[in-house]
Amino acid sequence: MNLTRVNLFDVPLRPILLSHPSCILVSNRFVTRTSTGVSPSILLPRSTQSPQIIAKSSSVSVHPVSEDAKEDCQSNDVSGDSIRRRFLEFFASRGHKVLPSASLVPEDPTVLLTIAGMLQFKTIFLGKVPRQVPCATTAQRCIRTNDLENVGKTARHHTLFEMLGNFSFGDYFKKEAIRWAWELSTIEFGLPANRVWVSIYEDDDEAFEIWKNDVGVPVEQIKRMGEADNFWTSGPTGPCGPCSELYYDFYPERGYDEDVDLGDDTRFIEFYNLVFMQYNKTEDGLLEPLKQKNIDTGLGLERMAQILQKVPNNYETDLIYPIIAKISELANISYDSANDKAKTSLKVIADHMRAVVYLISDGVSPSNIGRGYVVRRLIRRAVRKGKSLGINGDRNGNPKGAFLPAVAEKVIELSTYIDSDVKLKAPRIIEEIRQEELHFKKTLERGEKLLDQKLNDALSVADKTKNKPYLDGKDAFLLYDTYGFPVEITAEVAEERGVSIDMKGFEVEMENQRRQSQAAHNVVKLTVEDDADITKNIADTEFLGYDSLSARAVVKSLLVNGKPVIRVSEGSDVEILLDRTPFYAESGGQIADHGFLYVSSDGNQEKAVVEVSDVQKSLKIFVHKGIVKSGALEVGKEVEAAVDADLRQRAKVHHTATHLLQSALKQVIGQETSQAGSLVAFDRLRFDFNFNRSLHANELEEIECLINKWIGDATRLETKVLPLADAKQAGAIAMFGEKYDENEVRVVEVPGVSMELCGGTHVGNTAEIRAFKIISEQGIASGIRRIEAVAGEAFIEYINSRDSQMTRLCSTLKVKAEDATSRVENLLEELRAARKEASDLRSKAAVYKASVISNKAFTVGTSQAIRVLVESMDDTDADSLKSAAEHLVSTLEDPVAVVLGSSPEKDKVSLVAAFSPGVVSLGVQAGRFIGPIAKLCGGGGGGKPNFAQAGGRKPENLPSALEKAREDLIATLSEKLN
Repeated sequence: MNLTRVNLFDVPLRPILLSHPSCILVSNRFVTRTSTGVSPSILLPRSTQSPQIIAKSSSVSVHPVSEDAKEDCQSNDVSGDSIRRRFLEFFASRGHKVLPSASLVPEDPTVLLTIAGMLQFKTIFLGKVPRQVPCATTAQRCIRTNDLENVGKTARHHTLFEMLGNFSFGDYFKKEAIRWAWELSTIEFGLPANRVWVSIYEDDDEAFEIWKNDVGVPVEQIKRMGEADNFWTSGPTGPCGPCSELYYDFYPERGYDEDVDLGDDTRFIEFYNLVFMQYNKTEDGLLEPLKQKNIDTGLGLERMAQILQKVPNNYETDLIYPIIAKISELANISYDSANDKAKTSLKVIADHMRAVVYLISDGVSPSNIGRGYVVRRLIRRAVRKGKSLGINGDRNGNPKGAFLPAVAEKVIELSTYIDSDVKLKAPRIIEEIRQEELHFKKTLERGEKLLDQKLNDALSVADKTKNKPYLDGKDAFLLYDTYGFPVEITAEVAEERGVSIDMKGFEVEMENQRRQSQAAHNVVKLTVEDDADITKNIADTEFLGYDSLSARAVVKSLLVNGKPVIRVSEGSDVEILLDRTPFYAESGGQIADHGFLYVSSDGNQEKAVVEVSDVQKSLKIFVHKGIVKSGALEVGKEVEAAVDADLRQRAKVHHTATHLLQSALKQVIGQETSQAGSLVAFDRLRFDFNFNRSLHANELEEIECLINKWIGDATRLETKVLPLADAKQAGAIAMFGEKYDENEVRVVEVPGVSMELCGGTHVGNTAEIRAFKIISEQGIASGIRRIEAVAGEAFIEYINSRDSQMTRLCSTLKVKAEDATSRVENLLEELRAARKEASDLRSKAAVYKASVISNKAFTVGTSQAIRVLVESMDDTDADSLKSAAEHLVSTLEDPVAVVLGSSPEKDKVSLVAAFSPGVVSLGVQAGRFIGPIAKLCGGGGGGKPNFAQAGGRKPENLPSALEKAREDLIATLSEKLN
């Protein structure tokens, strides 16, 4: 049997399909039917045609396939992987370049995570960089966390989801996008035409005519909607345009009345969104037609899977349900018979673990800031949901083990066609999740007890005051900062108890912490006061720094405090834009070159010197930041740009050494480790990498030996410029923080050792590095380690400094260098013994003093007399205070309650409460009692029911605090005894 393929745009579909019942397949661009006389080998698809040519040939209407023909022709494979593949193949056959999903960590600094398929093309849509291809198609992983509270509760809210998209960069436009969306939906995926509704922007008559006349959608299935729903903008100004959305109707029998609401999610699901970028919105709100009109679309993979697989929600598709089944197994429950609350918990864990696995794979580790906080928050929500399901331990016999790694393994198992790199990184992903879960579990129990106590207090206060119960912002921050409770989790638990949170108070505490820990960031601002982007009038800077450290250049622009100026004079801080430069601008972890700009005094030109201390870049425009040391500088004048050669050499040495370090790490601790950040400075290098433990001394020694061997091999580096695909195929590794051009990338290779995509500066031969030394290795976040090292001239300076320090130490100790260690160890042992002896003496003194004051104890109650002692012990230290309290409880008869306070140092208070079993049995607990007393001294604390310690910063309040303790003890014990 031979096949003939018919172009769907060349002929009407319905007549063909109805007249050929032997039709067997509808593929990406063609209806395939039986015929004779044509060999399959010459059936060439028209994917080589440009979209414009296809558009010209498509003058007929696109009719929906009949139900009978559709049943015969449609592919039966409706798995999530198949839907993804069919979508990409559909648009690839129409001239689209299939591009990989971008990382969940976007290059766009204004966005925390990749939230949409178009994000990787944002700079193209905004006209800031030229397009690499006329049109593209992707299956983009996306993360959204703005509505976590809906995850698991609705049918289709997710944290991680896949957005299938087709994009045109000034190529095809509205007509083609609409026709292909309909063809994909009703023919490729076989959705019945009477179930697909369309929304358009209320004023978009062009889209209405295309949908109605060209595609043939009945008028009653086209809904005009307002700007809030169907008009996309990139911001207050800039590219914008109307949208058209496709909805699937689960209940067409409900009719096609005018008042049908597409927002009714019990009936409809939006599955495809088409954005027509055709306008530029000006500052005064006018819409100007764009010269280059673009298309941005997004089809939700999980939503299409729900539709085609005929399941009630996205979670029960083959993309997610296998994960739910695994969690159900761990919880020893059946999903089908579980109640709604349990089902929600199962869905939340499955959803969150999908997001966590792909975020960690893309280099995000749990932490308390930024993206890391997102991962930490998701893991901790999953742990709590697991606990609510009764999951204890790892189900391998370890009740204190972690269960999330088993869930992560199922996510990784399903990752093959989403991101093949995930399986390569599986050991690191699973270990980071395991450690984070176990770490959280250590604090979870204590935190839950504290939260429960705080919520009980809030409810008690509300009951007395008849006000609404709320949790103080400081308490919410304490739970977040000390016990690792994301405030969202605290809010969820509080809401279950009917308690609200003082979020303003929480934000105040968070802001105070941010001020204390905030680090400076370098931001290149190339805008003037009226927000006009100065880069529009400045050509890209030609970079000469790979081959030369000096060059003649022309001053194209001068900026002072962000304002353009024509001339700057001595003493001015200035930003200088040149037409060409040998200065390397900070990027890829390497700091910028330093140097000078010289203006000679030829003719009428005044001599000037500008010291350059930083160079930043925006896209391909270099901004030289410096100060005019002498003379004056003007726009249009020629300068001699000279890089400091010694500092450049230091940077080159450290950058090449960074490449060697990454290779050595992969060789010593495993290929799965990857870079998580770097700094290439003049005095050192810093390298952050993903790893779940500290490196052993022998591993650090092996890494150093490897690198120094490679340095001694005197290998000449090779630098090439290749297409990105060729570079990756050759095995080149991307360096953290770098951006790469599809057509041309720079590859730096140390033959046999390292091959990296890198735009930085490097030595010509490894021998130039001279030597390499690791000076520190430490953890900086969960799953992230940092190595600092020195090489070249910085290595010599480091060794000389260490040698000088050792010489002084040996002189002080009066020993040889080889005996210094043992001498220091002996001195430390002597010091420890002396300190222990002093501590023992202080404890004995405190016990003696306690014996003296024991006669001050008084009795509370008659039928059951309780001995109470509340006293100050002057400057007794905390440990001795503890010994004194324990002595008093053991020597005074049970029941007894002892509270002692002291001021061992200036601005320091120590408090201790010790209650005997007889007092604790009455419900009076030391841990709860001492906290409010410590607050009076500007501090806090707590402990066990029988013993607790606290501290403070206001010794002047100690007498009144102890008096308050005495009064409260008498009142509380009297109440309990009565």
